[in-house]
Amino acid sequence: MPNPIDTLFTRLRSEKRKAFMPFIPAGDPDLDFTQRLLATLAANGADLIEVGVPFSDPIADGPVIQASYTRALRNKFKIADLFECVRAAKIATPMVAMASYSLIFKRGVKEFLKQAQTAGFSGAVVPDLPAEEAEELAILCRAVDFKLILLVSPTTAAHRIDTIVKACSGFVYVVSLVGITGERAVISPEIEALLGRLRNATDLPLCVGFGVSQPIHVKMLRDHCDGVIVGSALVKELDKATTPAERELVLANVAAKVQVLSAALRET
Repeated sequence: MPNPIDTLFTRLRSEKRKAFMPFIPAGDPDLDFTQRLLATLAANGADLIEVGVPFSDPIADGPVIQASYTRALRNKFKIADLFECVRAAKIATPMVAMASYSLIFKRGVKEFLKQAQTAGFSGAVVPDLPAEEAEELAILCRAVDFKLILLVSPTTAAHRIDTIVKACSGFVYVVSLVGITGERAVISPEIEALLGRLRNATDLPLCVGFGVSQPIHVKMLRDHCDGVIVGSALVKELDKATTPAERELVLANVAAKVQVLSAALRET
């Protein structure tokens, strides 16, 4: 069977639509809630879901996602439990993990790929793996049709873009700004030039993240990319998920935001 990410983008391109990709950290406040959150995202407009694997030393994450990871780790988050959570969720929406390469390496690359794929992940975003060192992982991922997604940013040197996109599969994660994750008032118009350079370098789908948080951002980007990634605007709701009643409200708030943002992506 083809990889679900390939199937998704082939279908969306035939429909002249773009992918809406929400990001959530796993295990905040616990994996039972993560499982419910995955179902909520899938039911309210997510085309592809990115699930962050909590890490004690985040590289490019802003304070909202860092705080979420800290809460999850404080509650004894384990990767094995995440795989079981995703398996139990049984959602049809494709999912990718976002994981530091150190976590993948420590678990054993082949074992991580096997467990992630068995759980239901179709690929992984590996934000801290230099493309020049990604060949081995790229080969192993391609051997089992597990997508490897790397990042390109506005500061990526032109000579490195080809190296990065050749290592990628599934899609390319395009960082919209210089800096860390988090909500921004505006998206820099310079992203359009970066997307143009990338389009000349690869046929892979281009998905834009970092700072994307408002319908106006989505509308600005939709004609220039294949998908948008929204994280902090959703993740900031999770610190309110303490009591059962508050958890229900958080799920409702996340559902409403996903509906609004995905609708903006699909407007004609």
